[in-house]
Order: sequence, then C-alpha cells, then structure tokens
Amino acid sequence: MKDKTMFDTNILVYAFDIESGKKHEICKSLVEKVFYGQSDGIVSNQILGELFYTLTKKSGHNLSAEDAYKIVEKLIDSDKWVKLNYSAETVKRAMSNFKNTGMHFWDAIIAETMKENGITTIITENTEDFKNSGVKTINPLK
Repeated sequence: MKDKTMFDTNILVYAFDIESGKKHEICKSLVEKVFYGQSDGIVSNQILGELFYTLTKKSGHNLSAEDAYKIVEKLIDSDKWVKLNYSAETVKRAMSNFKNTGMHFWDAIIAETMKENGITTIITENTEDFKNSGVKTINPLK
C-alpha cells in the first residue's frame, strides 16, 4: 500500500534546483517516484503557489517565470499528484493554531489542510515548523 504524504514546498524546490547538490538528488528521486506511480504525492494549491514564487524570486538560483511555470504546470496537470485546496474554515482553524501554538501561519494552513483531508504525514526539511501541528513529519535530508 502506498503512503499518502504531502510534499512541502522545500522538498519540491530542491527537486527542481539542480544546484542543490545531494538535496537535489534525494528530492528529485522522491518526486520522480510520484510521477512514475511508485508512491503517492499530495500538494496543496498553496504549496504550488509557494513553489512558483520560490523558484522565481526566493531561491539563490532564480528561474525564469517561464521555466518555473512549466515546472508547476507539470505538477498541476499530472494525474499522479493529488492537489488539495483549503476553505475559509481551514483558515479559521489555522488562525486558532497560530494563536494557540505560535506555529507559523502558512504552515498552520498546510497542516489544517492535511488534517481536513485525512493526510497525516508531510515530507519536509522543516520538521520544527510542524512540531505543534498534529501531523507527522519526515525529513529525507537528515
């Protein structure tokens, strides 16, 4: 049985950033397994947006908007990747999580989106960001 896991933005960035060395190889392999149907991959629309932004503006190796568009479009158009959205109620729960735990707001939305959809695990380098979220983290880069 395949594990249903959310992919955090940082894992996807490393998968497509060829200058990330060993992190690139590890994350690229994880992403390829999803594209080949060997494992499940889940992203939220928020993560897709963060990926585009990070690839074009935030990473040390900025891609052109056209190249980043092609990467994100490939994920969006793939039937191998599950894409999730969140609702106003998700935002409400994330605000409560933020208020009660101090968790970063955008990570709280990801965690609440996961819980809303029965997803219990996220693959991320930033395990500390999710420590009070109620979701399990896996850091493949340790």
